[in-house]
Amino acid sequence: MTRMGFYQAYQVGLAISVCIACGLAGAGCAPPKYEDLKVFVQAHDHDVVSSIYRIEPPDVIAIESATCPEVDGEIQTVDIDGKISLQLINEVKVSMLTPKEVAAKLEGALARYYHQPEVKVRVVNHASKNIYVFGEVGMKGPVPFTGRDTVLDVLARAQPTFLAWRGRIELIRPSPDPDKRHKVIIDVDRMQQGGDLRDNYLLQDGDIIYVPPTVLGWIGLRVQEVLFPISPVLAAYQMPADVKWTTETYKHWNDDNYWGYRAPPRRRYSYSPMLPR
Repeated sequence: MTRMGFYQAYQVGLAISVCIACGLAGAGCAPPKYEDLKVFVQAHDHDVVSSIYRIEPPDVIAIESATCPEVDGEIQTVDIDGKISLQLINEVKVSMLTPKEVAAKLEGALARYYHQPEVKVRVVNHASKNIYVFGEVGMKGPVPFTGRDTVLDVLARAQPTFLAWRGRIELIRPSPDPDKRHKVIIDVDRMQQGGDLRDNYLLQDGDIIYVPPTVLGWIGLRVQEVLFPISPVLAAYQMPADVKWTTETYKHWNDDNYWGYRAPPRRRYSYSPMLPR
């Protein structure tokens, strides 16, 4: 392809990208469906708070007991069978139990050795459940779900980039059943600048947050994709010229007339302490 042909193709591709981006921006302005909005607004009524968090492998729990020194201070990782192993009571199945239910189960097992044992259990690493963040963020991928995560909590950890369209962030609740999939658009700038936290929804295990690029950012990314295949070719043509220019510069660096004037003669300085400088 000639240089002119490539330039014309580049212009056509850029124009198409602008049209698509503008269409996407206009299409994204539709208000959310009532059914979708209702699901997220009522999320605070769901059993997703930390006190009702269901422990599963490979969560890590901490056990505290002022009356039972054998288990006090234990840090246990729930194994693949959903069990933990402790002194005196050996293996205990804790999978699908809340921290309070695990504490009650341990107190019942320790009652054979102690009078009215008291045990507290808390989850120190929520490794079995995740929230997923994608798009224009600094930290993509799974974020541990704690049961009290909100949209702002997760975005503060993910750190949206300068390309992020903060006014069009998508919150998606996936499901194998198409009728149970829901999506809403969140304006994070409005929440941060105006303090309107109505859209700071409480999240559930498996929720997806997608941070799209701005219109200009989207165009820039598409142009970068177009130029990516020929970038090595352009670099191959440019690098010899850069090397030649650098070589010529250092070669004639000390020439008297290279910089347009005669360089003053160099003076030798003596740094001997016995001689004047």
